[in-house]
Amino acid sequence: MRYTDDVIEEVRSKNDILDVVSQYVKLTRKGSSYAGLCPFHNEKTASFYVTPSKQMYYCFGCGAGGNVFNFIMQYENASFTEALERLADRAGVTLPKIEYSKEAREKALRRQKLLEINKAAAKFFYFQLRSEQGKEALAYLTGRGLSDETIRHFGLGFAGPFSQTLRRYLKEQGYEDELLLASGLFSVDERRGMYDKFWNRVMFPIMDVSGRVIGFGGRVMGEGKPKYLNSPETEIFDKGRNLYGLHAARTTRENSLILCEGYMDVIAMHQAGFTQAVASLGTALTSGHASLLRRYTREVLLIYDSDNAGVRAALRAIPILREAGITSRVVSLSPYKDPDEFIKALGADEFKKRLDAAIDSFLFMVHQKETEEKMDGPQSQNRFFDAVSRMLLDFPDELERNLYIEAIVKEYGRFGITSEGLRRRVGTLSLKGRYRTPEEDESAFRRQSPHTPKEAPSGEDAYYSAMSAEEAENQEAYYGGDDPPPYGSYSPSAGEGAGHKKPRGRERDGADKIAQKLVLTWLVNKPKIYETVARYITPGDFTEPLYSKVAAMVFRDCSEGNMNPARLLNAFTVSEEQAAVAGLFNAHLHLDGDEQADRAFQDAIIRIREDSLKKKNDEWDPKDLAALQKLIKEKQELEKLKQNRAGIRLPATS
Repeated sequence: MRYTDDVIEEVRSKNDILDVVSQYVKLTRKGSSYAGLCPFHNEKTASFYVTPSKQMYYCFGCGAGGNVFNFIMQYENASFTEALERLADRAGVTLPKIEYSKEAREKALRRQKLLEINKAAAKFFYFQLRSEQGKEALAYLTGRGLSDETIRHFGLGFAGPFSQTLRRYLKEQGYEDELLLASGLFSVDERRGMYDKFWNRVMFPIMDVSGRVIGFGGRVMGEGKPKYLNSPETEIFDKGRNLYGLHAARTTRENSLILCEGYMDVIAMHQAGFTQAVASLGTALTSGHASLLRRYTREVLLIYDSDNAGVRAALRAIPILREAGITSRVVSLSPYKDPDEFIKALGADEFKKRLDAAIDSFLFMVHQKETEEKMDGPQSQNRFFDAVSRMLLDFPDELERNLYIEAIVKEYGRFGITSEGLRRRVGTLSLKGRYRTPEEDESAFRRQSPHTPKEAPSGEDAYYSAMSAEEAENQEAYYGGDDPPPYGSYSPSAGEGAGHKKPRGRERDGADKIAQKLVLTWLVNKPKIYETVARYITPGDFTEPLYSKVAAMVFRDCSEGNMNPARLLNAFTVSEEQAAVAGLFNAHLHLDGDEQADRAFQDAIIRIREDSLKKKNDEWDPKDLAALQKLIKEKQELEKLKQNRAGIRLPATS
């Protein structure tokens, strides 16, 4: 399904990005742009910028960026079509009815049928619970302290003791075997054919945020294995992007959500009045879960079983939540195992006290690290403080890091550690460029460790080097309290210098990519330089496929005198693609004066030509003599260009 380009552009142009983003993020004017704390990652210093003149946003910390469609897609976890429809409704634009293709109609109808099957199964299980066969299951639920209202609210049911009951019922409703198998409710083998996946189990319907049944969990009655069985992933059920109980918790008036492990924990907390409880669906917490949570809260209280497995689950969840921009605290229920057991033993009031006393998740991690060391001598104590120092490097904001240093010293000062001593150790590790222990994966270290500060490079490399630590730690001075970092230039995002951790997933670009980004940024922001750029390079000279595609669009718009980067982004409907393209228009190099700007422009043009020629040479077919002659000619032209590089100058654009 795809609306026309004219419709998409009409919706975009009628939704001013500053007005839209201001509904979600507090923004402060910074010259011609507006700055605020990025909603897509956790930060203390504003690196998120909205530029009304370009109708674009960009975060210099995590790389999130795009136009108004991309913002809604990222923030609301919505598809491009969903974002467009929401913004059309906001602007009062009536969208034309779309003629679905046969394939699209069939896919939508199939999804609807699968939802109908799950809904019918949920009703069947619910009535089975109240039947003669369901007496034991109902007694189990009421014995766990659940009221009739709670059982009804969560749609709990029972799958009978026979393995053909549900299939016969749904076949009578007219559903075909192929659809029944696709629903995840049935299994098949050569001996028995198709049979019910769930039988002799208490059933927990799993609903999406809209309250539609998309899967089931079942607890066996008796000693059968496995104790809990969940629906497999299907066309409508993705375990990594749904949370049990969220359909009920999303309307809570609480400022945080409670994340726990099991269905019964969620149900017990809701019955006790803690309607903000949710649980993952038999899997560890994923980034998809975190993105979903981010739509409804900024803080999560973690409650996992108090055994070793529960502690490990909490330790895995904390960095995932932090990466999504969610703060977290860990709730201790000791000596009780889980919320259900605690509430039964001590009641809701005591449970509320435990929630209020939840410990900061970072300090929880520190305490767990302490349990790994005996702390009975200098060596074990040194290992502990070395590990804690590495953990502190996860905080790019100096103030936040110092606050945690003071908290750690306050608790562990008895071992002789001082604030200054711990701060020096953190700084030493930062200068070494080390965030991980030697035993940890080297490739992950390369992806996530900071870049070791080096002596200032000279020549061409000077234009592609990292900011100094001082610049990285003082964004306000660097930005001059005015605009974001100047367009048409490059440096790592704020926080990427010494002592700063680059957000996960952002790779450090090489000089080849940086050169291509620089030229695209210059063209978007100063289209008048197009004729100069076009004399030396073409879109085909951009060696990165995405860059080449964007370059073709930018060159076209510049030649027509119609450059509009926000409109250009309409061509990219996938959130990750839009963010990547937005990054191409926000390359950043700290330049000082026209001479440096000309030198950077020369280096970028020459670098692009060199990389393009190298790629052609690598792909050249030795049998193609005409191509060889062309390569030789281009090589000669490149050498002349290098010798006369002073003639490559940025034209005046004022």
